[in-house]
Amino acid sequence: MGWNSLKIRHNGLLTPDQEGQYVYFVHSYYVEDGPFTTALSDYILPFSAAIQKDNFFATQFHPEKSGPVGEKILRQFLNL
Repeated sequence: MGWNSLKIRHNGLLTPDQEGQYVYFVHSYYVEDGPFTTALSDYILPFSAAIQKDNFFATQFHPEKSGPVGEKILRQFLNL
């Protein structure tokens, strides 16, 4: 829980300029790194911060609580 940085793996909803940006995580559970992981974060071990499969997008963090970087992510989602 708390602020943690992003490591972008694949372009999609998240873009390379968001590499290293800090976003806000509210829960302590996580999704393991997998074939649909588009961004990672690390808290003791790497985990999926964002995933995408086809037109399904999900983030483990809360973009609405993540300040300007979260606002940009929400705008990118609306422009897909």
